[in-house]
Amino acid sequence: MQVDNGGQKVQSTINVTPLVDVVLVLLIIFMVMAPQLVSGPDVDLPKTEQPPEKPEDGRQIMVAIGEEGDFWIDDNPVQAAQFQAGMEQVAAERGDWKVVIKGDADLTFGTVKQAMLAVESAGFKDVGLITELREDAARAEGS
Repeated sequence: MQVDNGGQKVQSTINVTPLVDVVLVLLIIFMVMAPQLVSGPDVDLPKTEQPPEKPEDGRQIMVAIGEEGDFWIDDNPVQAAQFQAGMEQVAAERGDWKVVIKGDADLTFGTVKQAMLAVESAGFKDVGLITELREDAARAEGS
């Protein structure tokens, strides 16, 4: 049985247009979903006029402190009583890394200070705080 194709040659190349369409759709989906994949507690950061900018070099340990005083080390929840031991364990593995503390704006200074002291006593030398640019300062900076 023969198929009559009207005298045209058979095209043996692959049409990549549908493949490109699918790849672009997947790229858009990942771009939209990536910011939502950040785990850890939802923290309302303190606002400052000129937060210092530090480059992220991938060698940072994120310590988050939620509104209720719950601790997280690199997206892993830790009991407050076990925070010091958890930081010592992380220091044994990555002692030369930087630690950044993301504390909720409604926390007392004492809670953040205790976390900073625990990080320092675990052996970390470079500790920083994450803040956000205040809205009125952002508007003044933009004009």
